[in-house]
This record gives sequence, C-alpha cells and structure tokens, in this order.
Amino acid sequence: MNKEFLDALADLEREKNISKDEIIDAIEEAVENAYRKNYGAANVRCITDRENGELMVLLAKEVVEEVLDDMTEVSLEEAKSFDEAYELGDIIEYQVDPKDFGRIAAQGAKQVVVQKIREAERSNSYNEYIDKKGEIITGKVDRINNGTMLVSVGNTEGIVPNSEQVKGETYKPGDRIKVYVMDVKKESKGPQVFLSRSHPGLVRGLFELEIPEIADGTVEIKGIAREAGSRTKIAVYSHDENVDPVGACVGTRGARVQSIADDLFGEKIDIIVWDEDPAVLISNVLKPAIVEGVYINEDEKMATAVVPEQQLSLAIGREGQNVRLAARVSGWKIDIKSKSQLEEIGFDFDEYEDADIPGVVEIEE
Repeated sequence: MNKEFLDALADLEREKNISKDEIIDAIEEAVENAYRKNYGAANVRCITDRENGELMVLLAKEVVEEVLDDMTEVSLEEAKSFDEAYELGDIIEYQVDPKDFGRIAAQGAKQVVVQKIREAERSNSYNEYIDKKGEIITGKVDRINNGTMLVSVGNTEGIVPNSEQVKGETYKPGDRIKVYVMDVKKESKGPQVFLSRSHPGLVRGLFELEIPEIADGTVEIKGIAREAGSRTKIAVYSHDENVDPVGACVGTRGARVQSIADDLFGEKIDIIVWDEDPAVLISNVLKPAIVEGVYINEDEKMATAVVPEQQLSLAIGREGQNVRLAARVSGWKIDIKSKSQLEEIGFDFDEYEDADIPGVVEIEE
C-alpha cells in the first residue's frame, strides 16, 4: 500500500460510510492468511503504517539453543548478533519481503475492499429501510413474478407478496406506486424489504402525509380499520377545541380525503370523531346509521347498539362490513339490535331508565 491508497480509503470512508481502519485491519488479516497459505508460516503478523501506508509482514521466531525448524526458530548465537540482550525463549520478529509478496498484498487488498464495499452497501441499505419500517415510500414496479410484485425502491428491491396486494388494483412494470414498509430482514445478499398495499398502515401514512394537522399532532388518529379495496373507518381526535378533526381530514370540498381515496383506487373512507365515552364512540363508529341508544358491558367490553328497525341493514352493512369495521376501529364487541328485537328478548327499557343504571345512554338524534 501507499499514501495514495490511504487517501482512496479515506474517500471510501466518506462516500460509503466504511471505516478506513476496519478495511486496513481486514487487509492485514487477508495478507497474513495469504502468506500462511503460500509459505506455510503460522507465526506471522502484518502491520500497516497509518501515515504512509507502508505494509510490513513480520515473521516471529523463538530463540533456542539448537534450531530444528528455521521457519519458527533462531539460534541464540544469531540472536545475539543482533542484540546481546537476547536470551533463550525470547521472540524475534523479522521483516520478510518475498519476491511475489507485492502481488499477494495487492490481490488481498482488492478482495477485501470489494467485499467491504458490498457489506457496507448492504448494511447501509438495511439501516436505511429499517428506519422506514412503518412508513410509506414510493417505488417503481420492476416486475411481477407468479403473483409477487417486485418494486424498485432506491438501490433495493422490495417485495409485495400477493397476500399484501389489493384485489382490483392492477400494475405493470414501470408504474409508480406508494407502499407501506411492513418489515425489513437482513439477508446475506442484502436486505429484504417487505411491502404492502393492503395494510391499514398505508391509510394511516397517507393521512399523515396529506393532512398537516395530523402531521403536526393537532389531530390524532385514534383507531383505524380497513378492508382493503373496499372500505376504511378511521377515528380521529382533535387536541385543539378550535380544530374540527373530521373537517381537517376532509378538507375544502373534500379535496384532502379525495386525494387519499385516489391513492387507494377509490376505496371508501369513513372519518369519524373519537370519543372517550364508549357509548358516544360506538354511536359514531356505526355511522351512517343513526344510533338511538347504547348498552355498555364494561367487564366484557361488549356493547349493544339500538338502531331504528329500518336502519338495521345499514348499521350492519353489506355482509356485516359496517359493524365489523366499527368493532375493530373502536375496540369494542358490538351487537346491533332494534328496539322491537330487544323487547322480544325481554329487555326492560323502563327498568333501566327508572333505575338510571350506568351504561345505558340515550343518544339524541
């Protein structure tokens, strides 16, 4: 090595975030291994002058009375010819310079640098995307292989498994796509970045990107439930009484929520106000149905919502979707009943009203 090589390593350290000392240590190890392999000497070490780049190989020999192996031993007489202070058992290191050592050193250095660059790029790529776990990134569809979509994201290729794609969404190579980073795994060939188009986190991330009040913390997303490609319910809460959380998310003439819906290929989005009172919350999450009353069972975190007879199907939703999403976004088990259905099972409204039992809340229209 030489000074120019050290300067080149310094450039690599800046550009690739690879430690110069780490590369030099690896080169020394590679040269030691090469020397041992080529010359059968196990008692060898390599050192590098960090100032001028000079690399030296030192062969260690023990001072003995009678030399049996001249690769590992030196006579006391010869040792004293260098320094009278040497005694039996001392170790002397000789600098060796085989005729083809330069080639060995250069070859070892090249292999180490190439390997370290690859390792650093893989490590840097992993660190970059592990920090983006749970975020939205934009990539370009590279190819689709047996249903799995491969997406180029920077210098890495992300994977969107078939199970994380949305039915009805179609892409072709070259399309730009927003995806949610589900997981990042470190592999020998580089990081594997697992992406999703169906994860609820995608909707959450789109709201954070599109709604400034959510980005700055004024409005908080308290709950989100999604059936990808069909419908999402998102519950929001304002930490500022002067800011309407639903209005902030909808935007002027619905521009903000429409932009998000466009990114989701027209998926329906219900934005509801979060409330700490579970009865009020459940009445909110069941919208667009009108809720007349809610009976709360705190122990089982179960709620019975009372709706008008003609709104039963609206509250339940097609194939139960509305109540299913409502339960997931609120965190409560929800049973939908009309007043007549409760009467049929013997639910005594007057008894609860007269006793003023907590948990029964009348919701005004």
